[in-house]
Amino acid sequence: MKTAISIPDDVFAGAERLAKRKKKSRSQLYTEAVREYVARHDAEEVTAAINRVVDALPQARDPFVGAAARRILERTEW
Repeated sequence: MKTAISIPDDVFAGAERLAKRKKKSRSQLYTEAVREYVARHDAEEVTAAINRVVDALPQARDPFVGAAARRILERTEW
């Protein structure tokens, strides 16, 4: 999809330099930047990323660590 946006001159110049240095098109650079921004700021995506990391951890559980974490979570206001 094509779109027109307005950005400050210094941001545009920095993006142009980075695109040349990375040997990427301007469209590719902006697409990657927006994709990363959305992934970092979308609460569901952040939760999914955390869950992927936790799922990759070893499954052995230390009872002391579990109890300490439980105490901290019980005192945390959500």
